[in-house]
Parts: sequence; structure tokens; C-alpha cells
Amino acid sequence: QVQLVESGGGLVQAGGSLRLSCAASGRTFGVYAMGWFRQAPGKEREFVAAIRWSYGRTYYADSVKGRFTISRDNANVTVYLQMNSAKYEDTAVYYCALGIGWGAITDNGGYNYWGQGTQVTVSS
Repeated sequence: QVQLVESGGGLVQAGGSLRLSCAASGRTFGVYAMGWFRQAPGKEREFVAAIRWSYGRTYYADSVKGRFTISRDNANVTVYLQMNSAKYEDTAVYYCALGIGWGAITDNGGYNYWGQGTQVTVSS
């Protein structure tokens, strides 16, 4: 089993910055990617960003490209999401995800484990 613990959520003004962290523990052998997804009220969970664990290639949703940056700490199996130039529409619960083996890196189904979620609220 793998446990994911997210931190760093909160309230930020539009145009401001926030940094989310997600630390993985347990049986993380074979991780192929870690990612961030978000779910706003009344909407489906959507892909935000992901990083391939072996060589660090990153993927971003068009809505966050150029504003958000995903990075990783291999030794501690931790992933970060730096959110800059925050917008009101970034308000959502943000979920960290970890995939074992292989999968569709931008899809919910490509991940085996999920964090509990952390709330990000952007005030306009």
C-alpha cells in the first residue's frame, strides 16, 4: 500500500502564489508518475500536471501551462506543485496521485493511489 499526504493548500489572492506538496510513503517501488488533479464544486475531477518519475518529463493542462510548475524529490518520493499567477478559476480541491507500473499519465485511471485532497481557494 502507498499513502499520500498533501499539504500547502489554503487561501490566496488572485495573482498570488501557493506551493502544494505531496509526500508518498509505503510500497512506492515501480512508481512511473506522480500527478496533481483538481475538482471544483459541481465539476468532474480534472488533470492539472504530472511528472514521469524516471526521467522527469512534465505534463500540464492548457489552463495552467506557464503558471504552474510540477517538480519532484526522488529521494523522498515527494512531488510539488508551484502555483503562480493564481486565478479565481483555480479554486478547487487538489488531489495528489501516484501511478505504479505504467498508465495514461493525464487520466484519472492512470493512477493507483490518491491523497485525501487539499483545498485551494483563490479570492478575486
